[in-house]
Amino acid sequence: MATPQLSGPDPEPSDPCAVLDVDGPVSGVDWSDLPAPVATRLVEIASEALTTLAPVDIPAQLRPVVKFAPAKRARLAASALLSALREHPPFRAAVLLWAKEHRPNAVDPNATADPVRAAAAATLLGNADAGELIGAVARQTDLERLRAERDAALVKVERLAVEVERLRGELAQATAAADKVRGEGEVELERLRGRLREQGVRVRRATQDSAAATAALARAHEDAEKSMSVLRVERDRERDRAEAERRRADRAEADAEVARQAAREARAADEVRLSLLVDTLAGAVTGLRRELALGSRERGEAHSGPGGPRPADLVRGASRPEGSPGRVEDPAALDRLLALPAVHLVVDGYNVTKTGYPELTLSGQRDRLVMQLSALAARTSAEVTVVFDGAGVVAVPTTAPRGVRVLFSDPGVLADDVIRAVVAAEPEGRPVVVVTSDRAVADSVRRRGAHPVPSPVLLARLTRV
Repeated sequence: MATPQLSGPDPEPSDPCAVLDVDGPVSGVDWSDLPAPVATRLVEIASEALTTLAPVDIPAQLRPVVKFAPAKRARLAASALLSALREHPPFRAAVLLWAKEHRPNAVDPNATADPVRAAAAATLLGNADAGELIGAVARQTDLERLRAERDAALVKVERLAVEVERLRGELAQATAAADKVRGEGEVELERLRGRLREQGVRVRRATQDSAAATAALARAHEDAEKSMSVLRVERDRERDRAEAERRRADRAEADAEVARQAAREARAADEVRLSLLVDTLAGAVTGLRRELALGSRERGEAHSGPGGPRPADLVRGASRPEGSPGRVEDPAALDRLLALPAVHLVVDGYNVTKTGYPELTLSGQRDRLVMQLSALAARTSAEVTVVFDGAGVVAVPTTAPRGVRVLFSDPGVLADDVIRAVVAAEPEGRPVVVVTSDRAVADSVRRRGAHPVPSPVLLARLTRV
């Protein structure tokens, strides 16, 4: 690397700034332990020179701060500038040339009386006395620091002395106040001691009176406990007697209520049975009269003479058919049965709907049949009950049309068994009509005195409602 030359004629050999050896170390200077004023001075010079230096003379670590203002570079890149001056002789030589051209007094140790400027110039020039100048600056800095510390300590001592005097005055005042309070306290203590003695006498008298009152109270309490025990025993006896009387009264009231309820239920059942029996007897009498009149007419038509037995009636080896219920085969016969007093019409629901309108859903079948039976019940005086199989029914209807009783068999129970139970529950002698095409059901209800009617007969009758 070529050594930069200063402009102008060659200097005298005795001039220390004539030629700078950029490859040699700065003799006698420890750059890592520069006094703060000297380091700050060198950073200021290098920061100002960095603005006009050629890019080739600027180390890589300083290139990011080249565009900064000199003051900002000195504040943010101080350590980098010192490191570049110490480790890059070409940069140090370029800074020196800039200083000799723009600020010659800054690099002339003899041109200023300021030891910091002289030490910075000697360090930058690499003079042999740079270490001595830096040491002088360090000593002066330490001396100034010590003087500042001494002045601060003196100010602190003066402040503490004033504070001590103030505290002494306050202590004297506090001592005087304490003495005064102590004197007053002794007087008050003596007065309180006198009152305490008086109170002691009163307390002893009060203690004696309290002991006597306590004893009297204990005796009164004991007497009261005895009286309370006697009263508790009497109260418990009265309570037990009252409880026994109350229980007896409750049992009597309950028995009376049960008897009244049983009497009401029995009276209601008797009234229902009596009313049903009267209706049945009336119907039976009417029917009997109708049959007697019909038989008289038939005998009159069959015999040439007036009433009385004929020879054909007395023929042995033959008998008339019994009057057991037969199978109804036409709507007219069904109308005659429904005209009987207190008649009960029992319908096998799905047996009728699957015969009459199987194309509908089960819910639709139930609704259509119940509505038709409601119209039939309104035109007749018959009691109508329709029974459906409850298996597979998601929601059982909670209401039914007026005049129709709708029953669903419970899980595990067939609708046929429910129909048989309904027929069996009716009193003997009441006319009951069962609509079903199930032969087994028809036979079983016929044996119980009911009139079986096929489902098509009822469907034919419903079409006329």
